Amino acid sequence: MEDGRAVKTDPLKELYSDLLEGDYDCVDRFVLNAYSPFGVRPGGFRHWWRLLYGSDEGLDNEHLMRMAGRFSRRLHGWAKANRIPVIDCARGEEKYKIAEKHLAQHAGQHGVFLVLVARAPALVWDVEQNTLRKDWQY
Repeated sequence: MEDGRAVKTDPLKELYSDLLEGDYDCVDRFVLNAYSPFGVRPGGFRHWWRLLYGSDEGLDNEHLMRMAGRFSRRLHGWAKANRIPVIDCARGEEKYKIAEKHLAQHAGQHGVFLVLVARAPALVWDVEQNTLRKDWQY
């Protein structure tokens, strides 16, 4: 009980309790950082690829770029079909202000209303003839 009121259990909070800080009474945005522990070391990256495709065949820059392109096209296609804007954000841009503007237009509606794309420094693999070389991309 909180302030004499019964608190309803929140499945999202229960599932991600070890990753959440603080408390909330409603969710108006999610931030997805696409980090995969498999991608940090060459062996983990190969393991991830083998889980996906069964072997190292096709593990090269061309296939990785195709995969990224397919993901982007599918995301943009889904967003367009559902009339959801996808906005590329510049480094340092205050994304919460963009989200607040769009959220005001969707008051009372449930679901995804906006996708913001932000680029952050990330580990990028360069695959050359069975060799994985990592570099940071900004």
